[in-house]
Amino acid sequence: MVEVRLRVNGTAREIDVEPQVSLLDALRERLGMTGTKKGCDQGACGACTVLADGERICSCLALAVQYDGREITTIEGVDHPLQAAFTEHDGFQCGYCTPGQICSAIGMLAEHKAGAPSAVTEELDGGGAELTDDEIRERMSGNLCRCGAYNGIVDAVREVAGQ
Repeated sequence: MVEVRLRVNGTAREIDVEPQVSLLDALRERLGMTGTKKGCDQGACGACTVLADGERICSCLALAVQYDGREITTIEGVDHPLQAAFTEHDGFQCGYCTPGQICSAIGMLAEHKAGAPSAVTEELDGGGAELTDDEIRERMSGNLCRCGAYNGIVDAVREVAGQ
């Protein structure tokens, strides 16, 4: 067992885990943060997306011991305009992917604001790409929605990005 110290949603937490325990399993099974979902358990669907020091990660691919001393934000710790925008624009149906979608969108908006390009960014002059629907779709492409609420998700992100 290894002692891991995390700040989860602003609260200092200490847990003992085996070295092979994923951050996802530590959050859900040891800390009761069940808003973060286990989808594919292979990093392909994004249902497990959380923020680590403000950057989005797939928590199913991260070992809890790698994040010792870091700030982890799960959907339970989010208070962001995206939540209302997802509701207003029907950016969810069953809701399973919604926590990961929202955490991913928060991280994506921060990446965009910092000037990080995407695969569809046309101008790489460092000025930051306009956040078009194509940019939003590309930047959110690691998060899958089996219900097909993509149009609502894009609308919600576009609305919040324009604020």
